[in-house]
Parts: sequence; structure tokens; C-alpha cells
Amino acid sequence: MGVRPDGLERRDAILLRVVPYGALVVSTILVLIGDAKTPTQVWTTLGLTVTAAAWMLIVALPGASTPGPWLSGVYYAGLIVLFAVMILRSPLFGLFAWTGYPQVAYLRGRWKLVGMVATATVLSVTYVGGFDNLNASTAPIYLIFVAATGAVAVGFLALEMKRRATIDQLAEANTRREAALEENAGLHAQLLAQAREAGVHDERQRMAREIHDTLAQGFTGIIAQLEAARQNPAEWRRYADQAQSLARENLTEARRSVEALQPPHLDEARLPEAITGMSERWSRTSGVPVGVETTGEPKPMIPEVEVALFRVAQEALTNVAKHAGASRVGLTLTYLDDVVLLDVRDDGAGFDPAVNDGGFGLTSMRQRLLRVAGKLEIESSPGEGTAINATVPALPAGAQP
Repeated sequence: MGVRPDGLERRDAILLRVVPYGALVVSTILVLIGDAKTPTQVWTTLGLTVTAAAWMLIVALPGASTPGPWLSGVYYAGLIVLFAVMILRSPLFGLFAWTGYPQVAYLRGRWKLVGMVATATVLSVTYVGGFDNLNASTAPIYLIFVAATGAVAVGFLALEMKRRATIDQLAEANTRREAALEENAGLHAQLLAQAREAGVHDERQRMAREIHDTLAQGFTGIIAQLEAARQNPAEWRRYADQAQSLARENLTEARRSVEALQPPHLDEARLPEAITGMSERWSRTSGVPVGVETTGEPKPMIPEVEVALFRVAQEALTNVAKHAGASRVGLTLTYLDDVVLLDVRDDGAGFDPAVNDGGFGLTSMRQRLLRVAGKLEIESSPGEGTAINATVPALPAGAQP
């Protein structure tokens, strides 16, 4: 026993284990009815049928492995001998001998061609009435049938082998495509891991600047006001009020810094809903109509990717309010198989990206996207509006880089 022959699919294997037995039963019935006039002929017919059925058990047993290269050759050679002996008994067994054509599937490579020719050689005897009628006068007719049926069979075999080769090529191409997609996903995850490391460093620096520039200075001012109140008891209320005002400002700054790490809107809604809600609030504040559209099938992504897209949308709208002078804005969120796209377009003043990079806002957006292995593209020209295009890998929620 060995492995299944190349190209022999499960469906084909089932047919090859059923059809030959059906043809054998029908052939036997026809012979018993039309060409078994004596008990000897009856028993010979039944004996040949049982022998053929037993021989085909090599490949027909339920759960049996398909014969390997050596055993498949032996099996098919024995099958040809059985065909010849059975046709010698009665040409009506030609119906069973016909199953030799599909059973060449058990053979390998060029042996399939040999099997086709051998089957045509034996089967063509039935066209002249059997071996008893094969003589000098019928030999030319016999040879013509051998050549014709053999050529047709070989032609069908060539077409089948070509079809199998095409299927194998398509399967191989599909396998390569799946491997490429898996490799691409791995590269995205690797880039994201690297971007995360860089992002952590950048975020630490940003937080350090925030603390130094706002919180630390605010606390310094509060301490100074409290010390001044201690040194000037008569004016302590004025200094206390100033300290209270500084404390409130510091609290606002602290909340702003914390909110910059994770937008609270994403805690309460999915990304499309969060961006839609943020855009509607922006529109009410700025007075500029904004249209939001989501295409594709929205799917949850890892928090870093969703936060990056949300902040890019938020910063893009902020830039429109500050600089564009637009009368309307369109925002589109597109979910594809491996990436998510965010497009923000306005009909405002525009600018020349080659001369002006858009200032700190665009730089901030680029940095955010780089942290999640994404990219930012700008399309704009003076008087023609601006289009912000952000692309990030569609890493599903729970993915581990």
C-alpha cells in the first residue's frame, strides 16, 4: 500500500471504487442471459466475476489506501489479463473492460499512456466479435479500432492531465498567495512592534515635556503663591485665590494630557461611531457641515490603531477649522482586508505641500501613524482644497505583534 496517486481526488477515488463493480455486475447479468447456455459456461462466468471482484478489492475496500507505484502497476497488469480472459469467455464482458480507461488514474506518469493503449488493445477485440472472430480478415478492422479508440483515449488522457496540471498550478498559486498574506501580516505585526517601541519612547518624551512645560510650572506657581501668602498674611486671600486658579488650570492640563493617551469616546463606541460623534460635535462648534461615510465591514482593531485613526481625524478637522476656511468637509473610513483607510477632504483654501508641510498638525499626524506602521499622504494645491489620506494595517483586536 502507498499514497494516493497524483491528481486522484477523493470524489474520483469513490467513483473508481463503485463504477467498476457496477459494470461488472451488469456485464455478468448480460453474459448469463445471452451467452451462458451450459452449466460450465455459467460457472465459468461466475468464477471470472468473483475473481475480478476479489482482485479489485485491492483498491475498493472501504478505508483502504490507494496502491503505491509498484502495486498499482501489478494491479493494472492483472486487470488487463482479467479483461482478456473475460472477453475470451464472452465479448459482452467488454462493458466491464471499458472501466480500464478510468482506472488508469491508479497509474503514475507515462504508465497512464501504457494503460490506455493496453485497454484499447484488449477492448477492441469486442468490436470484431471476440477472440474467436479475430483472424486475417478481421485483423485490419481490429487494428483500426485499436488505433482509433487508443487515440481518443490518449487524447482524453492528455486533456485530463492538462486539467489536473492547471488545477495543481492554481492550488499552488493559492497556497503561495495565502503564505504571502500570512507573511505580510507578520511584517505588519513586526513593524507595529517596532513602531510601538519607538512610540513608547516618543510618548515618554512628550509626557516629560507636558509635565515640565505645564504641570511642573503650574505647581511651581502654586507654591510661590502659597509662600507669598505666608509672608504677607494681610493679603493671604489674594494669593490663595491665585493659587486656586493655578490649581484648576493644572487640573485641566492634567486631564487633557491623560485624555490624549486614550480618547474617552473610544471607550464608549466603536471607531466609526466615535469618529462620527466627534465630527458632529466639531461641526456644531465650527459651523462647517461635515459628511461621514463608512465603507466595508467595520471590525474591531487593536487600541493603538483605532486611537491613531481617531486622533488623525480629530487633528485634520482641527486644521480645517484653523486654516482652510472650508464650506464643507467629507470624511470617509474604508475597511479593506489588510488595511483601513481614512480620507478627510475639504473645499478650503488649500496649500502647496512642496512649499509648506502644513505645520505641526500634519507632523503630529505623521508621527502618530508611524507608531502603528501607517502612513500619511497629502493632496492639496492653493484654492483647490486639501485631502488627507491615512493608511494603517487592519490588525484585529487581540492581535499580538
